[in-house]
Amino acid sequence: MSHPQTPGPRTRSAFASAFLSLLFPGLGHAYAGAYARALAFAAAPLLLLALVAGIVLRADRTDLVAFFAQATVLQALFIVNVGALIYRSIAAVDAWNVARFLNTRDASGGGRVGRARLSLSPVSVAGLLAVVLVMGGAHAALARYNLLALDLVQCVFNEDPDPSCESADASPSPGETLAPDGSQEPGTSAEPTQTDVPLPTPEGTGTTGTPAATLPPWDGKERLNVLMVGSDQRPGENTFNTDTLIVVSVDPTTGQVAMFQVPRDMADVPVPASARSVWGSVYQGKINSWYLQNRKRSDLWPGKSDSARGFAALKGLLGELYGLDIRYYVMVNFNGFRKVVNVLGGVQINVQIPVTESTYPVGQGALGRIYFGAGPQHMDGSEALIYARSRHNSLGGDFDRGRRQQRVLLSLREQMNAQAIIANLPALIDALKDSVKTDVKTRDLPKLLALAEGVDTKDIRSFVFAPPFYATEFPNSARGYIITPNVARIRSAVNGAFTVTPELLAQRDRLEAEGATVWVLNGSGHSTFGSTTSDYLAYQGLDASAPNQRVDARPPTTKIVVYNGAEADLTDSIAYLEKLYGVKATLATDPKIVTDIVITLGTDAPDLKIEAVG
Repeated sequence: MSHPQTPGPRTRSAFASAFLSLLFPGLGHAYAGAYARALAFAAAPLLLLALVAGIVLRADRTDLVAFFAQATVLQALFIVNVGALIYRSIAAVDAWNVARFLNTRDASGGGRVGRARLSLSPVSVAGLLAVVLVMGGAHAALARYNLLALDLVQCVFNEDPDPSCESADASPSPGETLAPDGSQEPGTSAEPTQTDVPLPTPEGTGTTGTPAATLPPWDGKERLNVLMVGSDQRPGENTFNTDTLIVVSVDPTTGQVAMFQVPRDMADVPVPASARSVWGSVYQGKINSWYLQNRKRSDLWPGKSDSARGFAALKGLLGELYGLDIRYYVMVNFNGFRKVVNVLGGVQINVQIPVTESTYPVGQGALGRIYFGAGPQHMDGSEALIYARSRHNSLGGDFDRGRRQQRVLLSLREQMNAQAIIANLPALIDALKDSVKTDVKTRDLPKLLALAEGVDTKDIRSFVFAPPFYATEFPNSARGYIITPNVARIRSAVNGAFTVTPELLAQRDRLEAEGATVWVLNGSGHSTFGSTTSDYLAYQGLDASAPNQRVDARPPTTKIVVYNGAEADLTDSIAYLEKLYGVKATLATDPKIVTDIVITLGTDAPDLKIEAVG
């Protein structure tokens, strides 16, 4: 007679219990049959996940970014991550032990036949160690990105210099201007001397050029102005000048953006009221030295460090010139910029004007030849940096450089994508932390990110306040080559930047790209028509001037003559002038004429007035 076979005791895999606990605390205990213990281990993580999910679903995305950009939050997340690793490790080990205990209990008949002794399987132990190692690796990776984000926040959103933020090959911080022997580097001004005149407090003008420390918080509705500073330094140099000064102005109601830039050689810029007792009504030095001359003036500018005071001074000076309140600054080190471009795989730039230079400094006193042909080109970081910094180009020189720098920044902004950023995040953070500094407060990031999302990069208005319309050149002054601003015209352009039509801006870009030089000879019979006409044409983008040359007769109609084969490269400029005056241009050859186009105003010449701005 056969007896029914009694089923053997249930065997639970200790490794499976530990592995399930790796997926979520409590799963391994539930698999082993310890349901009360499973609920105890799962309760805290479930409550935490519910809380986080509720916050994420209800919070705005920009608010979340700003929240996690706080240094204290990132530090707290690091502690939470370490705590979570310890908690999950305990849960995995406990689930492993519970499975083994229950297997032992079942093998001994629930304890009725004595406790069975099961051997400790090396495979099971190895499985547990593998689970703990995998778990630790995941948390270590999360901790790494946590520390990278903390490093980025502390380096970028911190005005006080931190040596740990500087890479070995980064350019010196602003203010490191001494030559290797400790003397003043040639070409830089000495620090300002003290004066017996009572020094003012940094209260600003009240309406323009107000230091940021006295400005009320930005409400997210008024026009926002941010100063972008490019620190231009070549390898082997010890000087530091703020050669690139771009003010980005954003209208939150329309999403329109304008970029204002002055040449680095501009002098006699109006000084804010807070500093006039020291510097006078205008700063007689070049604008790219203003930072260095003011970085130690705690009596004039707010800030706890040299760099903070220097950037406050820059915001004050450019704010006074433009008639704007400049709230923030962002400083970009060009060597770090090169790294960023390389990390992102390069940048596609449409070269509008060929760039050629035979004396480009390549470091250690050596000179090299560079050339960028017209048309779309893919550039790596070094090429993009050279394209942006070259200034000895025959077709525009330092003024064209300003436009090229803006073009590079906009091209990079348009081509950045989440996939490239995420794929290269560690290298990108490493490049950014030693190349970008700002006084933007992390608490202001939600409003700034929301504003950035509404910006149309295709409709950014670009202004370079260069001669002859916005400034006057003095090549051989007692101060060397300088440019002095036409403050009224610059302020008018800034004030009405968002009223200029895109068609006018596009036309100006085309005429500026051709670089036609134009002489205006006045035969109209009106003494002022020569200068007003040249000003009008300069405003439109032509390099126009009115030389003081006599016109023997007053022609009844205006004449346009194009000299020495220039017509081949000036099709847009000639077409514009022909339409403006309603006459056909004629061609001529005369080696004595050193300009491209000569306009002789006749008695029919219109009185051209600049009605628009910009």
